[in-house]
Amino acid sequence: MASVVLDASALLVLLHAERGFEAVAATLPGAAVSTVNLSEVVGKLAERGMPPKLIRAALLGLGLEIHPFDAEMAFVAGELRPKTRARGLSLGDRACLTLGIFLSRPVVTADRSWRNLGVGVKVTVVR
Repeated sequence: MASVVLDASALLVLLHAERGFEAVAATLPGAAVSTVNLSEVVGKLAERGMPPKLIRAALLGLGLEIHPFDAEMAFVAGELRPKTRARGLSLGDRACLTLGIFLSRPVVTADRSWRNLGVGVKVTVVR
């Protein structure tokens, strides 16, 4: 698969070896992730009781390109809200889409509601 941007849901599918994890694994190393989505994954793993050192090792060991979420991205993500609100996309979701737009890369997610969004970036749903 070409270089992509991963949503938090895609990373969680991979880390938990859930249905569709093979498609996510095929994007590594080199898949990009926003710091916003990285934080979402860290939070989910911490909620499940994973120790901080193991969380860091697991995520940093994937060979991800980690991209900061800056002011310009904040504007674009905010501007996506009216186009994505009806489907219930969160700030984290829009941060992922924004990174895909900025890098001109397709986005990979496990969230089916992202199909046919029409926001200027190709979306692949892994399950």
